Amino acid sequence: MMHPLRKCLPLYLLICLGLHHALSARIIPCQKVPENQMQHMVSLQNDAGKHVCGGFLIREDYVLTAAHCADQPTSVVLGTHNLRKVDNNAMRIRVEPCKHPLYTNVGSGHDIMLLKLLKTATLGKTVQLVQLPQSGFNIKDNTKCRVAGWGYTTTVGQPVDELQATDVNVINLETCKKIWWEKPYSFKLPANVICAGGYGTTHGFCRGDSGGPLVCGDTAVGVVSFNCHGNCDYPNVPNVYTDVSKYVPWIRKILAQRSCYA
Repeated sequence: MMHPLRKCLPLYLLICLGLHHALSARIIPCQKVPENQMQHMVSLQNDAGKHVCGGFLIREDYVLTAAHCADQPTSVVLGTHNLRKVDNNAMRIRVEPCKHPLYTNVGSGHDIMLLKLLKTATLGKTVQLVQLPQSGFNIKDNTKCRVAGWGYTTTVGQPVDELQATDVNVINLETCKKIWWEKPYSFKLPANVICAGGYGTTHGFCRGDSGGPLVCGDTAVGVVSFNCHGNCDYPNVPNVYTDVSKYVPWIRKILAQRSCYA
């Protein structure tokens, strides 16, 4: 599940990151998630019914994910951790995207998007909401969190059918900025991000994990955004997540008006 976001980065970042799009990240090393855990997880899928990104349910009618996932998903699948077991009538819901207005590409930040469900989800044993942080919340260094997804589990491989997860520790942001700025990367991190996993550890996200949540305790504090290099097996720089707490006012505004365009 390491480096799940590789696919979502812009072209100029591909040289540094070896990513293809956040759509192509994975969880490494992975552990299958029991059906009675992480029921907020959502699979974003294209017209062919193929998984392209992760996401998480924050209200019965809205999913939160990464803005770089915007081009492909036309529906979401809720209520199952096994994508081979999808009831299209009960689990699949069409969506309308609402990217953050300042988003242009992954490297410039603001990599966050709401998806409005065209049919309200029914909460129950298999479909639940996840809590968001308060505006301005700061996650402490070394906090143990969890990232999950249906992405690759090896650098050369395929997405998985069953939801996988791995534990990652939050990395000091100043340290993360310094690592990314050093050669050969020489990349300045955008504002409003969290770093966790992918450096000094074998744990992280990979291709296909983009858009999924970084969950600390019972709160989704981050959204899988990008990493560096297509090699998910040998992490070199920290994985980067969008800091959800910095976008709570925008999220609340969209939820209140029930439209991206109102």
